[in-house]
Amino acid sequence: MTEIRALFAGLAALILVGSVPATAAEWKAYSPEALAAAQADGKPILVDVFAAWCPTCRAQNPILVKLTKQPKYKDLLVLKADFDAQKEDLRALNVRSQSTLIVFKGDKEIDRSVGSTNELSIEGMLDKTL
Repeated sequence: MTEIRALFAGLAALILVGSVPATAAEWKAYSPEALAAAQADGKPILVDVFAAWCPTCRAQNPILVKLTKQPKYKDLLVLKADFDAQKEDLRALNVRSQSTLIVFKGDKEIDRSVGSTNELSIEGMLDKTL
């Protein structure tokens, strides 16, 4: 009987969590197609260009995770691009370095930074997409 109650409690929790509106940005892997689709939909977009070996990228990541959990960024789409594996795709965006952050509002590039780990500066960039 206890197992059945636990099962129902778990299902109820899942239903409640599933019915809560999204309050954080959506994160996806970067692809030119994902960027084009989000631009066509007029979405606010952050392209986060990282490299696994990059200390600046590792410093940026927790800042981005923290900021994009804020409800004001609920409509933001974060596209995470691998600098080493996606060099060809990133050339179209004129990306020359890892730790590059690019924000778009629809199909218009609004701002770009390379190597910034200042939380207020990054937040200011993201705010431009709102």
